[in-house]
Amino acid sequence: MYDPSHLRTFLSVAQTLSFTQAARRLGLRQSTVSQHVRRLEDATGRQLFSRDTHSVELTEDGEAMLGFARRILEVHEQATAFFTGTRLRGRLRFGASEDFVLTRLPEILEGFRHDHPEVDLELTVELSGTLHEQLAAGKLDLVLAKRRPEDPRGEPVWSDRLVWIGAERLRLEPDRPVPLIVYPPPGITRALALDALQREGRDWRIACTSGSLNGLIAAARAGLGVMAHSRGLVPPGLVRVPDRAGLPELGGVDFVLVHGRRSPSAQGAADALATAILAGGDRLHRPQRAGLG
Repeated sequence: MYDPSHLRTFLSVAQTLSFTQAARRLGLRQSTVSQHVRRLEDATGRQLFSRDTHSVELTEDGEAMLGFARRILEVHEQATAFFTGTRLRGRLRFGASEDFVLTRLPEILEGFRHDHPEVDLELTVELSGTLHEQLAAGKLDLVLAKRRPEDPRGEPVWSDRLVWIGAERLRLEPDRPVPLIVYPPPGITRALALDALQREGRDWRIACTSGSLNGLIAAARAGLGVMAHSRGLVPPGLVRVPDRAGLPELGGVDFVLVHGRRSPSAQGAADALATAILAGGDRLHRPQRAGLG
């Protein structure tokens, strides 16, 4: 009833909220993406997206279809692997940025481990900048991380805006340097925050540096300062800094999958994990369920 290719297209549109970006990700024409969505809507008898010339949003039925589409595609992949007799093996070195520590990425990895038990999955959690360096050095096979604005590499998983966040009770004095809570170099968010403040001529000082997201969150909750963070991943206990504080706009950020140099032993596993992450990309900006921390 539901064509797997139509479901993959639906998931790409749902994750990017853009027919143009989904077409780019899938290597399809935009008209083909629209056709796939229309055929899926015809098959369900429901409208899955509300869209106009400016925006694309999931309807309530579209939200419900997300879970069904993921499960259908997972079973489809399992059946294909079973009947073709292809079982992935080998070692896969996967790097994920600190941004995903508090999301439902563990669910995606758990599903991958269940589907491919003979793959030796090694997970590295680090700063995005460090992961890109390790990938270039041949120490990782696949990376899920933020992308530097000038870097064209990587397959987009999710795009978001960066915002300033801090404790709700925090008050910034306009005539004093902005207290910053930041990752150490080569943190991408750190660089974007400093660049934005320097462009505005706003003085700043480093109030806390930590290589751990949990360390940054603890400092922010204690009211030590503000931090730049993805709008869709604001941790509990922290809020967006109000516009009246006068902090500069930070712009957008892309989270991407980047493959390393293709080693035969890791290529199939890397492709399979990338497919699983792209299929479940909407889970990456949702909190973990209890027990997955």
